[in-house]
Amino acid sequence: MQIAARLRERILDEVGLPITVGIARTKFLAKVASAVAKPNGLLVVSPDDELGFLHPLPVERLWGVGRVTAAKLHDRGLRTVGQVAALDEALLVALLGRASGRQLHALAHNRDPRPVQTGRRRRSIGSQRALGRRRPSFPELDSSVIAIVDRVARRLRAGRRRCRTVVLRLRFDDFTRATRSLTMPRSTDQSQEILDAARRLLADAAPLIQARGITLVGISLTNLEDADRIQLTLTEDWRPDALDAALDEARDRYGADAVKRAVLLGRAEGISMPLLPD
Repeated sequence: MQIAARLRERILDEVGLPITVGIARTKFLAKVASAVAKPNGLLVVSPDDELGFLHPLPVERLWGVGRVTAAKLHDRGLRTVGQVAALDEALLVALLGRASGRQLHALAHNRDPRPVQTGRRRRSIGSQRALGRRRPSFPELDSSVIAIVDRVARRLRAGRRRCRTVVLRLRFDDFTRATRSLTMPRSTDQSQEILDAARRLLADAAPLIQARGITLVGISLTNLEDADRIQLTLTEDWRPDALDAALDEARDRYGADAVKRAVLLGRAEGISMPLLPD
């Protein structure tokens, strides 16, 4: 608990973002505790009072209970997790189907056998930038995409990964969101190839941005592969790789701002944040 509290304080101090932490013996119950503690809390569920915490909660707190399933349960007077737990599994199966019925019966009793797995490599790398309420010009938006691509491509290479898919994430003036993606014929970790793909996506989305405005732009790299497992072709141009390696070394030694693209000189960095892995 003390480690979680210190982690929350450090993230708030360094990034300026509040986070919520739930702690429990099962992954399911920790997730529920985190949701209950939102928007900025730390909730520890004691092993001696797990069901005492879980059963008074509404059925919507159970995984898999959306609007349709909740309506079915409500129609039969089931509004709390404890009421669901009191039913026989066979009744829930008859009501919701075999898979959903068995899952809800297990979760209502806090039965979640999934182990916590560590050491798994992330499946995506991304970053996003808030643009504010003022509509940026297209060159300003392009410069934001350039800065994001430089940042995520450097992280990609530092992790010895390559990507095949570039995802453009947009948030509009009305706070709705949209994504566009492009899968390349081969995996890459080259900044220029990733930027070319991102710019194609941005150009395709330009009419939508013009009509609806934009308040946030983000780039995610997915379909990741380990760089060491990829066979290079005999005709592959090594110069972009050498350029990226030289820039990465300079930035690692002298700081991220040691070398910048000319288009980014004098431009405010804005508020940027990493995207959590999928």
